[in-house]
Amino acid sequence: MKIIDARVIVCCPGRNFVTLKITTDEGIYGLGDGTLNGRELAVASYLEDHVVPCLIGRDAGQIEDIWNYLYRGAYWRRGPVTMSAIAAVDTALWDIKAKAANMPLYQLLGGKSRTGVMVYCHANGGDLEETLESIARHQEMGYKAIRAQSGIPGLETAYGVPKGGKFYEPATKGLPQEHVWATEPYLDFAPKLFEAIRVKFGMDFHLLHDVHHRLTPIEAARLGKSLEPYRMFWIEDPTPAENQEALKLIRQHTVTPIAIGEVFNSIWDCKDLIQNQLIDYIRTSVVHAGGITHLRRIADLAGLYQIRTGCHGATDLSPVCMGAALHFDTWVPNFGVQEHMPHQEVTDEVFPHAYAFDDGYMTPGETPGHGVDIDETLAAKYPYDPAYLPMGRLPDGTVWNW
Repeated sequence: MKIIDARVIVCCPGRNFVTLKITTDEGIYGLGDGTLNGRELAVASYLEDHVVPCLIGRDAGQIEDIWNYLYRGAYWRRGPVTMSAIAAVDTALWDIKAKAANMPLYQLLGGKSRTGVMVYCHANGGDLEETLESIARHQEMGYKAIRAQSGIPGLETAYGVPKGGKFYEPATKGLPQEHVWATEPYLDFAPKLFEAIRVKFGMDFHLLHDVHHRLTPIEAARLGKSLEPYRMFWIEDPTPAENQEALKLIRQHTVTPIAIGEVFNSIWDCKDLIQNQLIDYIRTSVVHAGGITHLRRIADLAGLYQIRTGCHGATDLSPVCMGAALHFDTWVPNFGVQEHMPHQEVTDEVFPHAYAFDDGYMTPGETPGHGVDIDETLAAKYPYDPAYLPMGRLPDGTVWNW
């Protein structure tokens, strides 16, 4: 099959998404997600101006060769824009190959390793009581793994907490919002939050928490140690991972599991963390880590060290990425958990899909390919609408990690 067309579709059904549609001379097309939250048009331009012209006429079945052509051939390797663009191509080609084989993608990858994909939800509240109420609601929905975030006494804003009881979407219109952060009240409050959760709901479910890169290594070590009695499934991104030596210090002080990697773009970003067993879960996603081809390599390396996957799955990734991720999750031997934030109804209308949620687990469906399509006519009704993620400052005005 020869690639005869490749088009970039940018739309905003609830939030901005970048979708690549590759069509072959046999009439089979595939979709890939290239969304990069707050920098969507950079990926769209990279695809339209630099990648698409290189695809026309190529054999759509040569996924490995095309991946290396786009990665090695660009000379300037890695980075979120490049790897998101490569991921869009790679995911679309896997979609085409599975459709041509008339099988769901997980079968093409090697078949099922499990009957369902355990997913974790986001239970958020403006204060402790609201968070407890949110956990109760999500347990009623069947979730077996729940990420808890709460407002912090003394801080006007806190990560993961929506405004006005709405769903949580940090990207906002206009220039980036500036949130004030203070570590001391957070470190004092966090153990109280998770103690209250375990007292009220017991130990019979998985409990997760996202620190969102905000602590120094020794502060992260203190947090991990203080949360040990509450048997956390993980704490996510306790400290910025650019300084990977920092994870050694955290490991010396706590056995609370650590998950890192949603901002990673390649196996080189996590190689040392994996080989030195400084993390327990690797959170790279299909779209930001170069597609299924590259994510499989990361998972295989992690598996050698008993590290499991926990792919990023917030609503800044389109249903195309979620569909591909669920096929990957169904196959990958060293699966841990999959993040799940349900998209808005309008998003699901633009991206009809075969995947489904039931009692804490998701399944990718049996549709050939990754099972996600796009209604281009409907998508055209929702043009790109610029939005930015917030940024953080300390109380004295110093720029900090958001």
